[in-house]
Amino acid sequence: MRTTNRKSDKFTGQKQDPLITAEKIKELTEKLAGMKTKRPILAAEVGRLAELGDFSENVEYQLAKGKLRGLNNAILVLENQLTRAEVIMTPSQTDRVEIGHSVTVECNNKRQQYHILGSTETDPNHDVISYNSPIGAALIGHRVGEKLLVVIANKKEMEYTIIEIK
Repeated sequence: MRTTNRKSDKFTGQKQDPLITAEKIKELTEKLAGMKTKRPILAAEVGRLAELGDFSENVEYQLAKGKLRGLNNAILVLENQLTRAEVIMTPSQTDRVEIGHSVTVECNNKRQQYHILGSTETDPNHDVISYNSPIGAALIGHRVGEKLLVVIANKKEMEYTIIEIK
C-alpha cells in the first residue's frame, strides 16, 4: 500500500506551545463544545447514508465520512491543546519584561507597543507577538531604558529601546 507524503506531515511532530491566556482557554473550550454538538449530527448523517448501500459508489457517504473524520481529528487536537495548556498570568511586577506584558518600544523614532504571549495567540496585525519571535525573545528579561539589537527576518539589525512595561 502506498502512503501519501503531505506537506502538513512535517509539522505533526512539532511540539505545540502550551502557554495561552485564560481568555483563549475559554474561547477554545466553547469551540470544543460546539464541535462536540456537531459530532452526533454528522454521525447520524453518516449512518443514514450508509443505509443506502454500496459504499464504493456512494459519494455522499464518502464526503460525510470525511467530514466526520475531520471533525473527530479537530476535537482530538483541541482536547490535547487544552489538556496541555498552561495559563499565562499577567505579571504584577513591571521591572523586567515577561510573558504577558505589554511593552512599548521605540525603533527608528517610532513607538510601537507589543503584547508578548505564547505562539498560539500571535497576531502581528494587532501587535501580539510570541515570546519565541525575534523581537519577543530579545525583549524578555530586559528593563525600561535598555537598548537591544534585534536581527529580524531579512537579517537586518534593528535597535529597539524599551520605553514602558505594563
